[in-house]
Amino acid sequence: MATIPGPRPAPVAVPTAGQPYEYRRSPLVEPDWTRFPGWRHVTREQWENAQWQRVNCVKNIKQLRAVLGDTVDETFYTDLAADQQALATMSMLVPPQMINTMVPFAPMTTEAFRADPIRRYMIPVAADRRTDWPSHPYASRDSLHEHDMWVAEGLTHRYPTKVLAELLSTCPQYCGHCTRMDLVGNSTPAVDKLKLTLKPVDRYDAHISYLKAHPGVRDVVVSGGDVANVPWRNLESYLMRLLELETVRDIRLATKALMGLPQHWLQNDVVEGLERVARTAARRGVNLAIHTHVNHAQSITPLVAKATQTALDVGVRDVRNQGVLMRGVNATTPDLLDLCFALQGEAGILPYYFYMCDMIPNAEHWRVPVWHAQQLQHDIMGYLPGYATPRIVCDVPFVGKRWVHMLTEYDRERGISYWTKNYRTSIESADLEALNKRYAYYDPIDTLPEAGQQWWAAHRDD
Repeated sequence: MATIPGPRPAPVAVPTAGQPYEYRRSPLVEPDWTRFPGWRHVTREQWENAQWQRVNCVKNIKQLRAVLGDTVDETFYTDLAADQQALATMSMLVPPQMINTMVPFAPMTTEAFRADPIRRYMIPVAADRRTDWPSHPYASRDSLHEHDMWVAEGLTHRYPTKVLAELLSTCPQYCGHCTRMDLVGNSTPAVDKLKLTLKPVDRYDAHISYLKAHPGVRDVVVSGGDVANVPWRNLESYLMRLLELETVRDIRLATKALMGLPQHWLQNDVVEGLERVARTAARRGVNLAIHTHVNHAQSITPLVAKATQTALDVGVRDVRNQGVLMRGVNATTPDLLDLCFALQGEAGILPYYFYMCDMIPNAEHWRVPVWHAQQLQHDIMGYLPGYATPRIVCDVPFVGKRWVHMLTEYDRERGISYWTKNYRTSIESADLEALNKRYAYYDPIDTLPEAGQQWWAAHRDD
């Protein structure tokens, strides 16, 4: 006799651990700039105009107050004034495009504005900075010694086959953590800036002359400042002169303005000029790329994606991102992965590097220790395509970029890591021991165990 099956037992719920990071696609949205009292009547035509963006950059507290209205209370402005009067290494300069990505989709309040990651590095206030260790004892205003390695005004020869060409000392926006705070921007009460003294034409001539005399240099990073502040005619002329040198095989244009002022890179004369340069580069077998600097997913908007795609459409080979790790901004696994997916998946920008924040004055509240950077590198692996997984690097003084796992020794208690290198910089040609030395890098002291903090306190004046 056939057995009549009874009711099936209810399935047993099996607990799942889930993933440490869950990917959810987030299509790009341009925040509504009219939510700001000062821009309530700004039209789309105005917003997408590069000149309007430049004219309406926020340069001081009065202008910021005019934009924000009463959405932020007086305590914030007092805090900001205190920072600018005593601590800021960069003067204030923030394009509307960047302000519009602060607290983009929530009510603007003083608390929300203070907590915003873009605000934290673009408009720092005194309360952000540490009072115990505002600067590391070994911090310096030219922490990477780029000026020491100038072979002509504005031309740093640090790596054997690469040079950094600083065409000018201004940007469309000034970032609080800028590694070139000794040169870039206006002087502040805390920093009397280095000045470029040559006329631009003479500076550019000196660069080309050096490159002609040093055929071992094949890679030129064209920077500043920001190349978006070089009049296009002058920039195109400089790039075409580089392209005439048979020894130059890579040219990289460094511009945070691709994110901070994408309207610039969408202007007809810039697009048409970039296409001429890109076609010439392709014809001569030179790799032309744009390197930008995005630190948080909030900064990626449709205008940024449009500017990026336009550059790629006219023949730029790659657009890559070089971000900076900063506490309170992006130094968590979700923040980094959110940013990388927005860059690679939505804007066509390749996540390339994340640098540890350099050891400049008044930057300890941003910096992370090496072990933290190593953990982040570990934690982001496996989520992104391999070609779009950024390398986290430490830019070690006198050494250069090193993946954060490449140290040779690490004193975690005192926060001192030691690194070696395999080439001489332009100022070490006579140093026979340069390749046998160990070079030190220092973690922020407040991140050390108590014994380490006590050791540094005892040696503060050494």
